[in-house]
Amino acid sequence: MLYNLHELQRAFLKPLTAFTDSGSCLFSHPYSPWAYTPVSRHLAAAYELAHRLGKEYEKPAWGLPHTEVDGEQVAIEETCVLEKPFCKLVHFERQLPSTRPADPKVLVVAPLSGHHATLLRDTVRVLLPAHDVYVTDWIDARMVPLSLGSFSLDDYVAYVQAFIRALGPDTHVIAVCQPVVPVLAAIALMSAHQEETVPLSMTMMGGPIDARRSPTQVNDLASNKPYSWFEQMLIDHVPLGYPGAGRRVYPGFLQHAGFVAMNPGRHVQSHYDFYLNLVKGDDQDADSHRRFYDEYNAVLDMPAEYYLQTIRVVFQEYLLARGLWEIDGEKVDPGAITRTALLTIEGELDDISGPGQTHAAQQLCTGIDPARRQEYTAAGCGHYGIFSGRRWRKLIYPRIAEFIRQA
Repeated sequence: MLYNLHELQRAFLKPLTAFTDSGSCLFSHPYSPWAYTPVSRHLAAAYELAHRLGKEYEKPAWGLPHTEVDGEQVAIEETCVLEKPFCKLVHFERQLPSTRPADPKVLVVAPLSGHHATLLRDTVRVLLPAHDVYVTDWIDARMVPLSLGSFSLDDYVAYVQAFIRALGPDTHVIAVCQPVVPVLAAIALMSAHQEETVPLSMTMMGGPIDARRSPTQVNDLASNKPYSWFEQMLIDHVPLGYPGAGRRVYPGFLQHAGFVAMNPGRHVQSHYDFYLNLVKGDDQDADSHRRFYDEYNAVLDMPAEYYLQTIRVVFQEYLLARGLWEIDGEKVDPGAITRTALLTIEGELDDISGPGQTHAAQQLCTGIDPARRQEYTAAGCGHYGIFSGRRWRKLIYPRIAEFIRQA
């Protein structure tokens, strides 16, 4: 019912967003006489703000056509090397001379937690000059036909294993936020089977390995509500008109409402500042606002089976941290990992995954030589700062690059 109401709202707002877009152009375009009236900037700013608040946001492009390698600009070709129903493994292939020594191969496992994988654009951009980068690009569940089956947290683990096997044993894995749990499980199961393709290293960044430690607002919500509440209140069916019609999902628009509800005042202030910047003609700050919210407001539907299993396994029963998680009858034992080096990274001010939740992997991975285990807490760093922005570039990335080369 909620999804159908949302689609009705979208249909209602569509003419309004088109009107406000035209109104903004009418009062700002240099060839429009109305752009030179005394209140034109105020009107153009109000129209654009209304347009952006009501419009539908599509998945952004990666926008990484080139990088700089060894001081020279190098073109990048974005290719899909392995496709599964709910995810594509994307390779950012740099056009380098065949005689150049190979850089470390890195698999970046993006979170499947509402936003598209492009949220890690800055992560990928910073890695590209010195690494051969692959990324998990998750597909909006409403675009996956029911005939292709379901997708659970256990399936997520199987996907990660398939991607690692496809890339080979010289791979380094970086898991950002949500995927730290399935990535650790995938490597643990591969190690228990003594597979030759286990990765050389794994970097766990800002994720809930043990959500019992320093619980945040996100953890409290997941643990205080019964499992049935999530199933009844947050799960709906994809309506007609989409390839995945009939599929049970946690809709992206509900996730987005939750994101905004965590810091409503900050978002209201940000939109007001955007309006003021438009009035003042501060294009640089206005463009920065547009770029951020083009990404932040673009959300995808998550498969219901995956979301609900994550709530139960990770945030309510803590099965990985307690050593009780079983997949297809086999216990997930991080202690079986011996050949893969471990780096855990947390942000001092992370309000999504609290202090100690990611570093908990250090106590679980008892089979890894202590000399090949590292942990780092970034001072003054929040959740998004772990993988994007100045602190990511200046503090965290150099440690990851050095760790990968040591491994």
